[in-house]
Amino acid sequence: MNYTNPVLQFDFSDPDVIRVGGDFYMVASSFNHVPGVPVLHSKNLVEWEIINYVLPEIPFEGYGEVRHGCGAWASSIRFHGGKYYCLIPFPDEGIYVSETDDPRSEWSPLRPLVEGKGLEDPCPIWAGDRCFVVFAFAKSRAGVNSQLAVFEADENLTSASGKFTVIYDGHNENPKIEGPKFYRRGKYFYILAPAGGVKTGWQVALRSANIYGPYESKIILMQGDTAVNGPHQGALIDLDDGGEKWAFMHFQDMGAYGRVVHLQPAIWLDDWVVCGDVPDRLLPGYPVSGGEYPVDIQTNYKIDPSDEFEGDSLSPVWQTPANRAPGWFELKRGLKLACAYYGGNTLADVPQLFMQKIPYLNFSVKAKCRLNLVCDGDETGFVVFGREYAYVCVVRQDGQNFLEIRKGSIGGGADETLCRSQPYDDNYVTFQISAKYEEKNRLSYKFTFGKVAFTHKFYASPGVWTGAKIGIYALSKTNSKGSGTFKFFRAVCTDKRVSK
Repeated sequence: MNYTNPVLQFDFSDPDVIRVGGDFYMVASSFNHVPGVPVLHSKNLVEWEIINYVLPEIPFEGYGEVRHGCGAWASSIRFHGGKYYCLIPFPDEGIYVSETDDPRSEWSPLRPLVEGKGLEDPCPIWAGDRCFVVFAFAKSRAGVNSQLAVFEADENLTSASGKFTVIYDGHNENPKIEGPKFYRRGKYFYILAPAGGVKTGWQVALRSANIYGPYESKIILMQGDTAVNGPHQGALIDLDDGGEKWAFMHFQDMGAYGRVVHLQPAIWLDDWVVCGDVPDRLLPGYPVSGGEYPVDIQTNYKIDPSDEFEGDSLSPVWQTPANRAPGWFELKRGLKLACAYYGGNTLADVPQLFMQKIPYLNFSVKAKCRLNLVCDGDETGFVVFGREYAYVCVVRQDGQNFLEIRKGSIGGGADETLCRSQPYDDNYVTFQISAKYEEKNRLSYKFTFGKVAFTHKFYASPGVWTGAKIGIYALSKTNSKGSGTFKFFRAVCTDKRVSK
């Protein structure tokens, strides 16, 4: 069986992956979106399903409002002593821990390990009954980057020493080094970390017989003449308990598509791991376009962006950009979104946007909504969201409904209305988009309203540390009892119909 990269076209930034028995588990960054820190499961590293989230909400003050780019950054997942541990960095709060006996079940409430600003990308390793955590620094908060440091914690990750030791400075050879992941093989401790920046960097391995160094360094994966820029943060996966079978997963920044996930082969040469295609054992590897499944098992796992809203809970593809408030939605003959009060004039800061990741290179979406807009200022719509965004909506004004297309930007002024229909009297509306990959990192959309004859073309842009997102919402300028009930959200991959 062969796979093609990326194995996940979805925006799962900063993936970390472990194997426990015959199961692989992945966690990824979620930033300000909740539920937070997705947990994915696979049997073969190619086909994945979302099985859970570590965080039902972000338990810190201020996350009832939208805080773009804050929240849960690059987490790590490890299995030790029969428990799964997830270390989650919050750039303004510190490094926190959650644990569980089963990744599919409830994770424990967060507990602080190290509090403070600018600590990112923590990853633990155990040596006997001692635990060590490697991490990096976010320059925006800590004032420094390009360094990796280690602190010691107790075996169960309930407390940590009050000091850390810088074990590697990459300013000269590997600037912007971050995202470290700890491993051990034979006599060496290894740290794998990206350097050089998200869009143009490379992958580095550090090794030392002592956990505090000194560390040797080697570049083990770089873009070369491939189309895979980066390649950035990821995880080394042991496929046979310390033997010769290994794999490496990392992300590639694709602009509006987000940070998509690639799978690389990995081999050991002279006690160094090298990833990807390795034409010369003395040089770094280069990303592969695909290959054979690393585990000869095929499943039907997938992430389905479509939703008929027929169950008693939301599909795990849906997130909101702030902690959810009671009454925002209910599943009742569809997804009923309440016209919750919002006093702003820009969609950028609306907390009750129900959004999901871009699912394919080329795709179309239809979302049918039953309208129950009762007060002036009620509205419901469909958005393509990023630093710049555009959306189609039905808004009630002067006792009548109107179709509108608007655009706006994070940090910009009031959203601009691009066009408006005559009064719209139907009880239902079907929001439609078609999305097309036009060139590298460029994604264009066309919006339409069912059979209504006006459209708008819009180029998607990434969000704050994320790709663009697509989603639906309802809101009101008053304390209204209005709502929009979405009967379905159907996304169809059109890659085979569109020439790239």
